This record gives sequence, C-alpha cells and structure tokens, in this order.
Amino acid sequence: MGWRELKMMNIKKYTAYLFAVLAVGGIWGACSISYKLEGGSINYDMTKTILISEFPNRTPNYPLLTQVFDLALRKRFIEQTRLKETGNNADIEIEGEITGYQLTGQAVKEDDYASKTRLTVSIRVRYINHKEAGKDVDQSFSAFREFDSSSPLESVESQLIEEIVNEIVDMIYNATVANW
Repeated sequence: MGWRELKMMNIKKYTAYLFAVLAVGGIWGACSISYKLEGGSINYDMTKTILISEFPNRTPNYPLLTQVFDLALRKRFIEQTRLKETGNNADIEIEGEITGYQLTGQAVKEDDYASKTRLTVSIRVRYINHKEAGKDVDQSFSAFREFDSSSPLESVESQLIEEIVNEIVDMIYNATVANW
C-alpha cells in the first residue's frame, strides 16, 4: 500500500469521524430539558399577592413549632416567588394548623426498650388561589426524623423540628406552586 492510498484512507476515517461528532452534537443540541423552580405554576399576570395565615399548634408539644413553621413557610414563598405578602384580599391564601406531634418507639431491642425514637409532625394546609380555578389544595402533610433513644429529646428536638419543617415546607411548595 502506497502513501497515496494511506492518505485517502485517513481522509475517509477523518470524514466519518467528523460526521459522527457533528451528528451527535446536533442530536444533543436538539434535546434539552427546561424547568423552572421559582413559582413554577403561578401566572404572575393575574396573581400578585399572597396571604399566609398563622398556623396554630393544635398539639400541646413544642410551643415554638408555630413560629418555626410560619417563618419557614413565609420565607419559601416570598423568596422563591414574585408574590408580595399582604394582610387582606390576597390572590392566594394559605392557612391551616399543626395537627400532630408524635413520638413513637422504633427498633425495639431484646430488653423491650426502643433503640430509636421517631418524631413525626403533621400539618394540614388549605391553599386557595382566587385567580385560577382548579389550583386549590386541601391536604395534610407529615414528615419524621428518628433519633437515638439514649439522647434526651430536649437535646435533639430543635434540630429535628427544623429538618422536619423544611421537608414539610418543600412538600407544600411543590404541591401548590411548583407544579410537581
């Protein structure tokens, strides 16, 4: 095989390689995923204001739960949407109550004592969209965290509540405006 044949063979390989790269690049460029996390299903032309009512704690436990939850919920909706909070006549209203705060033993050992304890918080939410029909939500949400039963609840409660509240706020946001 001479030099000329080798050169032609290399050009053909190079051309095939270049074509393959361009084809893959074209396909890749044509396929795209688009998503929007901030206020995904809110029509901002119609919907501009939100009223978030205080969620009373209907359980006798952890008196600060109302404040922790209300602050986290307000922060999420105000920071991740373009809605302005108002005191009345809002386009969207969110109200509800804290309905559950429960401790249950988990992973019972041979001495009949639980090695883990589960803290579960439940919150009922009513989301009313006065501008868009069919967007209302009336639902309960709950989340839990487990901790070692040898730890006193008072030493882990604040951290567990913060984690649980953040998870519930995520669920509420996704069920109402993120359109997930």
